[in-house]
Amino acid sequence: MFSSSRLKEEQHLTPKYKYNLVVSVAEYHRRIDALNTEELRLLCKRLKITTKEDLNSKHGPALKTDLEPDTLKPNLTEPSDLLLPEQIEKLAKHLPPRTIGYPWTLAFSTAKHGMSIKTLYRTMAAQDSPVLMVIKDSDGQIFGAVASEPFKVSDCFYGTGETFLFTFCPDFEVFKWTGDNMFFIKGDMDSLAFGGGSGEFGLWLDGDLYHGRSHSCKTFANHTLSKKEDFFVQDIEIWSFE
Repeated sequence: MFSSSRLKEEQHLTPKYKYNLVVSVAEYHRRIDALNTEELRLLCKRLKITTKEDLNSKHGPALKTDLEPDTLKPNLTEPSDLLLPEQIEKLAKHLPPRTIGYPWTLAFSTAKHGMSIKTLYRTMAAQDSPVLMVIKDSDGQIFGAVASEPFKVSDCFYGTGETFLFTFCPDFEVFKWTGDNMFFIKGDMDSLAFGGGSGEFGLWLDGDLYHGRSHSCKTFANHTLSKKEDFFVQDIEIWSFE
């Protein structure tokens, strides 16, 4: 048992040696490793140390987002009159992988080329990539389709499972190929259609690119893309990726 004087000496010396003790790096890590998780957490809290784990749990997603490169963000050769920047980014995430890294080029727009399906097909003849058709109807709703290849006049349906329908009415939704049939795209001089089954098209436009229709179809299992099944076109943009 310590004497009273020895106890006082120890109490006096302990603080001094407590804060000035020098150990090797190996010994330091050995002592840290000897602490259990709860003790270490309390020690860090008392010393106001933020651990890597705490930082990741609190700010991980935000830090990851900040560090993500801008390489996957779309590069448009000219501004879109129909799509907002956030809508462009949402669509870009669903485009076929072979379009990544290529600029979006405006191949056709009704504002520049007029309301003519003949002109649409003529401008598509020079394209050799998937294309994105964006429609704005008279209600101000935005929807459309991504086609695996440029639009053309055909005797039967063409395209691949890369084709899909989308809408921002009222929220952003994408309707991919269900695998039930292969009625992707069909074009003639009187109309352009996407999807089919049971006599209904997922999206249909007339030869004047003025009147359109949207129904649920088996190809994409979509709901009506516009507010009403029958709609009137206000503007169309078609973007290629090359």
